[in-house]
Amino acid sequence: MTNHLPTSVTTSLSRRGLLGAGVGGSAALGLSACGGSSSPGKAGPTAASGSGGAEGYDGPEVTLQYWNGLTGGDGPIMKKLVGEFMKANPKIKVVTTAIAWADFFQKLPAAVSNGKGPEIALMHVSDIATMGARKVIQPIDDVIKGLNLSESDFPSNVWKAAFYNNDQYAMPLDLHPAGLYYNTTVMEKVGLDPTKPPTTKDEFMAALDACKSKGVQGYWVSALSVGGLVAQSMIFQNGGYMEDETGTKTGFGDQPAIDAITFFKSLIDGGYSPKNAAGDADWVSFQNDKAAFMINGPWMVTPCKEISKLKWGCAPVPILGKDQKTWGGSHCFTLPVQKSNDANKQKAARVFLNWMGNHSVGWAEAGMVPARTSVRDSEEFKKYSEVTQFEKMIDWVQFPPLKPGVADAESEWGPAVSNAMLGKKPVDVALKEAAVKGDKILAANQKKYGY
Repeated sequence: MTNHLPTSVTTSLSRRGLLGAGVGGSAALGLSACGGSSSPGKAGPTAASGSGGAEGYDGPEVTLQYWNGLTGGDGPIMKKLVGEFMKANPKIKVVTTAIAWADFFQKLPAAVSNGKGPEIALMHVSDIATMGARKVIQPIDDVIKGLNLSESDFPSNVWKAAFYNNDQYAMPLDLHPAGLYYNTTVMEKVGLDPTKPPTTKDEFMAALDACKSKGVQGYWVSALSVGGLVAQSMIFQNGGYMEDETGTKTGFGDQPAIDAITFFKSLIDGGYSPKNAAGDADWVSFQNDKAAFMINGPWMVTPCKEISKLKWGCAPVPILGKDQKTWGGSHCFTLPVQKSNDANKQKAARVFLNWMGNHSVGWAEAGMVPARTSVRDSEEFKKYSEVTQFEKMIDWVQFPPLKPGVADAESEWGPAVSNAMLGKKPVDVALKEAAVKGDKILAANQKKYGY
């Protein structure tokens, strides 16, 4: 999603944090419906070759096209890593193209169908099943086997999420859970101990009461964005889901979702948050010392560091429900289907995936938690003290079901949340209506994709 905002704000809003949040029903749709609207492509899978890139590349010089959606502050960090790869592998030139995520999943299938797809593509784990079903990307079982990788080398949840129809289609690069950011200046101003950020709903509300007693609205909630990672984290904590494991039912109208939206609406109604806050109000209020807290992804670590006057910290997301769970995403490397099977490029692309996985500690500069266990266990990763706070939650992360097109239903979730938060409809009415419509979308996709 392209936003005409400062880089730091764009970084925040261009993430799946706005997944299904319903910014006028359009921005959220662009994120939640990535790559699920067309019928499967005609191209067949490329024949797998090589040993996963472990042996390196000694063939003729090749140029690889690498597409991703990193149009925010993480883009330059990825380009830096690519530059380091090319220095270590001088025979492989990698041309990086960043395309806004909302456009990425329209352009990639078209390019693959026309035989002009990139050799490498980075995408969210939530898009793997859809892109696999549409034959846009190919299985990479040979890479995993060639590198002797297994589930023990990654968090179990992200490893399992990289499969579709029992084939592995992606190599996870990172995990990015939702977490809590706290403003030290504001906390001290209202008499809170900044070394003890809230960990439960009761502690969170006690902190907001302390803020309110001092005339501070401690946590700014927006009807335009709360339905993303913020509300979804609470839904998961209460045992709910956005889509069930079968990919045939939404949880929009279930009690966990109703309770979550009711809670965040109560923060506005109770004066803990201003009314009609903009979609990026949590970040704007936080960086300007107007709010004590922000719930966001680890990509905000870098923007926070860039503001010298800002005194802050981060911690695991508070348990606003019952269980230790959180919204989370993952960037994964995939190999798009190629009509022209160039063996040298296939081998070089696999070398790229292997190298990036082994050197993913550098990706922590973008705030991301490396997916590779060996990298997270390294001494080098430990220096990213803020990112290690998000590492604590990797087992909490909830991923969508491994069914193609399930995120399409969230086009109904965003507008419903906005209507509920703005008081245009009762919360339960708005969400139950969205559930009926969302379930119809899932039923259509089940028929289309045959699951």
